[in-house]
Amino acid sequence: MTTPANVRNDWTREEIAALFDLPFDELMYQAQTVHRAHHAPSEVQLCTLLSIKTGGCPEDCGYCSQSVAAESGVKATKLMDVQAVLQRAAEAKDAGSQRFCMGAAWRNPKDRDMDAIIQMIEGVRGMGMETCMTLGMLTPEQARRLGDAGLDYYNHNIDTSPERYGDVITTRTFGERLDTLENVRSAGINVCCGGIVGMGETRGDRVGFVHALATLPRHPESVPVNALVPVKGTVLGDMLADTPLAKIDDIEFVRTVAVARITMPMSMVRLSAGRESMGEATQALCFMAGANSIFTGDKLLTAGNRGDSADAALFAKLGVRPMTAEEPMRVCEAAE
Repeated sequence: MTTPANVRNDWTREEIAALFDLPFDELMYQAQTVHRAHHAPSEVQLCTLLSIKTGGCPEDCGYCSQSVAAESGVKATKLMDVQAVLQRAAEAKDAGSQRFCMGAAWRNPKDRDMDAIIQMIEGVRGMGMETCMTLGMLTPEQARRLGDAGLDYYNHNIDTSPERYGDVITTRTFGERLDTLENVRSAGINVCCGGIVGMGETRGDRVGFVHALATLPRHPESVPVNALVPVKGTVLGDMLADTPLAKIDDIEFVRTVAVARITMPMSMVRLSAGRESMGEATQALCFMAGANSIFTGDKLLTAGNRGDSADAALFAKLGVRPMTAEEPMRVCEAAE
């Protein structure tokens, strides 16, 4: 796929910081202008996320209720049966979802699990849905197998800025995150990569987070922007319970979405976790800022979500249309 001439990968931190500093109306204008140049206005992609293996993850991500280091009460489960996953995918399709995302709480998948994972991918694709997996770190061979099975997207978030990363996670490095992204690219799979804001970071960290994504050799095809859902028993959940002012405010969250849209114009920018606690006005501003993808349903892995009926009511108020399955999918080329 040829990158359009107006898509840049050479953004500086100073340029991105200047976008964050714009008057809010000017930032929204620029974001909406970029969005309309590359995407249909008032169309939002509906995605469904299913936890196919919950809890027991050996990573120590400070935000995650599924970490063995967390005291969140989440119980570890085994990998779901393939047919059970396909049944949930069929239900998601019937509810209007275009993409079905499957997440497993692993540091990395074991080779013994790959056959079942492949069957899930092939089964969901057979329904005419886009497929996405998030399984932790991948070896080149594992990525190749997923690509050969037809996996459309692989999610592996960088979470935050390179400088802030070590304060959030210590069991894997920022560089290891990038290594998995490179393995995914080399296998010809589209990249889904974003992060979480509202973890007590500074605006400079949000600048660094966007900069890390916007200067990748190829922008992620999907960029999820999550607002931290503070879970009791996690490091960050407990920290924010004691220091509530550390939580990002709504306008700053919208600014982050807008800057992601401007710097990564071709990407699907997904308004992801945290919507359950967002008011309708905040979500509407995010759509105006260029977000054009959401997760539907009542649950995101172990966290709550707004639910299909609430989303349908909001879409009706805003005149937003769900993106149809006939929308063309941008497929990346394998690295040469």
